[in-house]
Amino acid sequence: VQLQASGGGLVQAGGSLRLSCAASGFALRSHNMGWFRQAPGKEPDFVAAVRWSGHTFYEDSVKGRFTISRDIAKNTVYLQMNNLKPEDTAVYLCAADAPPLNIQSNIHARDGYDYWGQGTQVTVSS
Repeated sequence: VQLQASGGGLVQAGGSLRLSCAASGFALRSHNMGWFRQAPGKEPDFVAAVRWSGHTFYEDSVKGRFTISRDIAKNTVYLQMNNLKPEDTAVYLCAADAPPLNIQSNIHARDGYDYWGQGTQVTVSS
């Protein structure tokens, strides 16, 4: 299982970025997928998730600005980030859980996931 995150960069406040997380070794259509972000010196925090059923979930501060989606054919999950703010600056990590069709795990928590990508840096300047 591998998760390859990409799409980060430097953007001005109010700008947009789209992150991608390409999965290999499993079919993400059957697994819960999440995005977390980690600011310097802090633990990763939940940003957004999509269950295998297609239901999506967001952390309150990104609702209305970020959109998580997936392309089943490309086995890739995306995070569209609009109206970026300096406080969105962090390393963004994608994650996947191991059990297929899982409805038990807490997708808002780090321990709800078993596999993690290497992260992609997002920097928002003011």
